[in-house]
Amino acid sequence: MAKKALITGITGQDGSYLTEILLDKGYEVHGIIRRSSSFNTGRIDHLYNNREIMNKKLFLHYGDLVDTSNLNRLLEQIEPDEIYNLAAQSHVKVSFEIPDYTGQVDALGTLRFLDAIREVGLREVRFYQASTSELFGKVQEIPQSEKTPFYPRSPYGVAKLYGYWIIVNYREAYNLFACNGILFNHESPKRGETFVTRKITRAASRIAAGLQQTLSLGNIHSKRDWGFAPEYCEGMWRILNHNKAEDFVLATGETHTIKEFVESTFIELGIEIDWQGKAENEKGIISKIDLSKAAQLVNTASQIFQYQLTNDLKIGQTIIKVDPNYYRPTEVDLLIGDPTKAEKVLGWKAKTKFEDLVKVMIQADLEKVLKRGF
Repeated sequence: MAKKALITGITGQDGSYLTEILLDKGYEVHGIIRRSSSFNTGRIDHLYNNREIMNKKLFLHYGDLVDTSNLNRLLEQIEPDEIYNLAAQSHVKVSFEIPDYTGQVDALGTLRFLDAIREVGLREVRFYQASTSELFGKVQEIPQSEKTPFYPRSPYGVAKLYGYWIIVNYREAYNLFACNGILFNHESPKRGETFVTRKITRAASRIAAGLQQTLSLGNIHSKRDWGFAPEYCEGMWRILNHNKAEDFVLATGETHTIKEFVESTFIELGIEIDWQGKAENEKGIISKIDLSKAAQLVNTASQIFQYQLTNDLKIGQTIIKVDPNYYRPTEVDLLIGDPTKAEKVLGWKAKTKFEDLVKVMIQADLEKVLKRGF
């Protein structure tokens, strides 16, 4: 009999990749989605519209982490073997504007789920909690491992810290098989457009197509450990299928600035950038242009696009600006993970290099922009 997995946040980047992985492994997958006035299943539409999968191997249920009775009912109905709690208000900047909601979902939502498991009596279920490198915030050591002290710097980080410790507490107090995956930044073409990596690749594509003049960013000197999301979703499965409930850091062990991500993105398009000014006055200007590289990236010769690469870009043109409105009230300057434990215990290791990650993201966004303009 196939294992049953329940995924919250199934329509997100990680949820969609994890669904594909579990279906490939023969699981019956159930996903919780929130009611919306517009369709919000875009990342799983290729599965949603597959008659061989939908309502046979993949099932969607309406629900919300703020609704305790709903969680109880779903657990009684589905009786999952594994639960992956990926749903969250995960935007750090936004968490400063809606801290109460962030806490309700990211912190108390986890508690509601754990209590629902106990209430329903699912003694053998395994629970994965999507934790975050934002727990480390104002880092206490470099690199950050499972033993590094936490110092979150945002309502999101604080809410996730509660989620982390309630997992540990219920594991120790009630012998639940509950694990934290402390995942460092992981990106893909499915990353939300409001997150900085997608904001960069999408804007760069629009600039190359003459549809946008400049890209405005906040702290371009902050450093992050960026990996490729599908690999991290495979890591989630390994964490939950280990023979012991433990917490693991998943990371590449490398760090790059947002500025480097910008430079690498534009280089893939054949645009080189020089930087002028400092702090709020820093800006990126075009120093070299060869859009034939962008044309090769998406093979414009063999595809019909609605939009074309522009001929209007000029040497010396400003395309990157720093906007203090994008600064966070408390910045996290450096995150770099130590994945040693995951490598030794789980046999998991990030494979995709930084440059390859940038390339796959800019390639996907450039194709989208040239086809539809956004």
